[in-house]
Amino acid sequence: MARIEKVAETIRKEISLILHDELKDPRLGFVTITAVELTKDLRIAKVFYSVLGSEQDRQNTKLALDSSLGFIRKLVAERIQLRFAPELMFREDNSTEYGAKIEEILNEIKEEKNEPKKNSRANKKKP
Repeated sequence: MARIEKVAETIRKEISLILHDELKDPRLGFVTITAVELTKDLRIAKVFYSVLGSEQDRQNTKLALDSSLGFIRKLVAERIQLRFAPELMFREDNSTEYGAKIEEILNEIKEEKNEPKKNSRANKKKP
């Protein structure tokens, strides 16, 4: 199990470097590779990424990643010495966005709980 995790982390780092230094697609937004999940036989790698920006930025980044899949796979295969180059599948990671939304909801609930206390104090002081 440790080998799979090490290979996945190596693939994550290599893809991050490739996207940052070598992929010159103007559609590529501010993308971060968040995780890589490998099958036990190391043949398929799900590459999770997040994009900072609008919905249009996310769509453009998805198109850029999909169109450069072969190029990225070739470079990963050259840099990582494995018997087979893993098949790459890019998946958008919405966990950061999801976490921010939950935090926003929790803050709204907290504010709503604090407001009645403030109003009740103000009402008590008036009479």
